[in-house]
Amino acid sequence: MFICVFCASSQKIDRKYLDLAHDVGAELARRGHGLVSGGAIVSCMGEVARAVREGGGHTVGVMPQVLVDIEIADTDSGELIVTADMRERKGMMDARSDAFLVLPGGIGTLEELFEIWTSRVLGVHDRPLVVLDPWGLYAPLRLLVDGMYEQGFTRPNVFDAISWTTTVEEAFDLLERPTPQLRPTAEELGES
Repeated sequence: MFICVFCASSQKIDRKYLDLAHDVGAELARRGHGLVSGGAIVSCMGEVARAVREGGGHTVGVMPQVLVDIEIADTDSGELIVTADMRERKGMMDARSDAFLVLPGGIGTLEELFEIWTSRVLGVHDRPLVVLDPWGLYAPLRLLVDGMYEQGFTRPNVFDAISWTTTVEEAFDLLERPTPQLRPTAEELGES
């Protein structure tokens, strides 16, 4: 299975996030999976990929040319796919992935999370989506979505489309578990 990991590229974050990324990469390789990532050598992205390779796993990095040009590409990737832009990058990452794991990250990570989450809610795909959040960075996001549901802006399956965990082991157990296809009705699709 190829697992897409969305995570931070910031180099200003606490070391604990890099350690988490390393642990994720090591576990990914230990369980015999391949990695799909944004293809950066820096921060958590680079840490996950290095740990996967140290464990003998295969890495696929997907990066737009503009970021390759500023020399942050992980040229040690088993495969480095260079795209024309960010939209093509996300499409390629999606197409190459069997499951999605979200680690702590910034607005780019949030954007990736929301796109995959929305697609899952709409029944576009049935691949697992897991958020690994040991320190509660995404707790306000969960509260926001709870409030959106309470106000009628989301349907109940918004919660069925995603799993939340605080441990690496549980994250991989959830990623490896089959997930049901979510099929919204025509009436639900007419709702906001």
